[in-house]
Amino acid sequence: MLDQVNLNQPDIDKGTYKETHDALIERLVTLQQQARLQGVGLVVLFEGWNGAGKGSRISDLMFNLDARATSVHVTGDFDVDEARAFSDAGHNVTGYWPFMQQFWQALGPRGAITFYDRGWYSVAAERAMCRAFGGLNPKRKEGKKGTVRGDQLAARKEAGVCLASIREFERGLVDDGYEVVKFFIHVSAEGQRERLERLAADPTTAWRVDKKRLERIGNYEYAYSIYDLMLEGSNFAFAPWTLVNGEDKRRANIVIAQTLVRALESALARKEAASSVKVASAVDSANAADASTPADASASADGAAKQPPRFAAPATSRFHLIDDAPTLAGVDHSLSLSPEEYKDELKSLQKRLFRLENNMYQARIPLMVMYEGWDAAGKGGNIKRVAQSLDARAYTIFPSPAPTAPELAHPHLWRYWTRLPKAGHVGIYDRSWYGRVLVERVEGYASPERLTQAYDEINAFEKDLVDWGAILLKFWVEVSPDEQLRRFEERQSNPAKQWKITDDDWRNREKYPQYKEAIEDMFRLTSTSFAPWIILESDDKRYARVKALRTIVAALEDAGLSD
Repeated sequence: MLDQVNLNQPDIDKGTYKETHDALIERLVTLQQQARLQGVGLVVLFEGWNGAGKGSRISDLMFNLDARATSVHVTGDFDVDEARAFSDAGHNVTGYWPFMQQFWQALGPRGAITFYDRGWYSVAAERAMCRAFGGLNPKRKEGKKGTVRGDQLAARKEAGVCLASIREFERGLVDDGYEVVKFFIHVSAEGQRERLERLAADPTTAWRVDKKRLERIGNYEYAYSIYDLMLEGSNFAFAPWTLVNGEDKRRANIVIAQTLVRALESALARKEAASSVKVASAVDSANAADASTPADASASADGAAKQPPRFAAPATSRFHLIDDAPTLAGVDHSLSLSPEEYKDELKSLQKRLFRLENNMYQARIPLMVMYEGWDAAGKGGNIKRVAQSLDARAYTIFPSPAPTAPELAHPHLWRYWTRLPKAGHVGIYDRSWYGRVLVERVEGYASPERLTQAYDEINAFEKDLVDWGAILLKFWVEVSPDEQLRRFEERQSNPAKQWKITDDDWRNREKYPQYKEAIEDMFRLTSTSFAPWIILESDDKRYARVKALRTIVAALEDAGLSD
């Protein structure tokens, strides 16, 4: 794709440039405020060569835009030594955090503009080069004409893995109300060399160009081939590339401003059209209800009309689902352990888990243990027994209360993108990202469109985690309706436990059929080959606690660890 960039276009005279550019910026400033009011998020990615002028282009834009609704994320330099260390760990873990972590975390809310000065493509390219060549400045090797060397194949393979994660991220942003604009600022090898050497020679700018950057000038051809590969593989219809001639700053500024104006105009038009359709649909539904409902309709009928519409879950998934996904009907509620068996097994398993967790820490393998289940099923007690086995410095428990206003302004998964354990640590989730397809579905908080997308978004998120090298365990803590009722009544009658029972618990119990349907769909559509669901039969809490510990211990041993 890079060969499409014409680096020899005639210069734009200063007067023409100023008139055109000022008009575009004025329009962009107006559109930013409209987007802010309409909740349209804009993600603007600047990729390109060192010295191409990415930072200057962003600074020029920021000078005019409303700073209250803009942010800039500058991607740090790739640490080759750290990458080598993790690569040599032998457990597929590729860093302290997942590949996309810093970009997930830096994402601004809907209604804001997030600039990325270098981003996920730069990191992917550098990872590919490091994985293939052992560094970012490989020695030239001539292969036979018409052949692809092994190091090139390794680079392409690594780039392909990263592109799969990138596609899901960008697709998810677009589905969630963001406009994604991607610029690649292109310069020739000669142009890059001239700029970097000029920056290095000037005492006021020398700090911007270190020795490593200068050494990598000779790496232009390798980097070109990898960037070109990734650009072709990521020129998505929903997030296309705009290639910019970085050797002509005036032309670059105009192209960038034009692209951003068109992007916001298009996004706002789609937003307005969608709102009109929604309003028209609501009016039609109301008219239909008025025509079909007698004037003296009962209060119960009114109540029924306010219930969320029945949601039909997707029939299939883009991901590979296991054939034997669990079902609630297949749960054996009679499973139990005697107090003596429980005491012996609990002590033994906790000791084993403690030793394994220490080895896991040294091997820098991340462990994520996620709990979903019925109210009063015993999630808290189960988590407590797992946490008792671990070094307090090595784990974090993440609860999932109702989302805050900032969280609601971001994609649903953002609150979990930003709450991940780093390599070698344990993340325990007391409820999780599955709230979207459970409580939000039953209570009608999420639209049918968002619910339909949610299953594959969740699968994509979990695939990213597993590809990073995380051990991901998903527990459903199951309890029979009769046992749940007994526990509810016990809590209500015991002053020491009354805080554990609320009106919402009783209300949720009344919606057992709706929740059961949602759970079965969740099992069916998110029990993937890389992250299957595991049921903890918890009518006997002792049995569930021991099973959870057994499962975690087995997963760590399967990862090659020993106690």
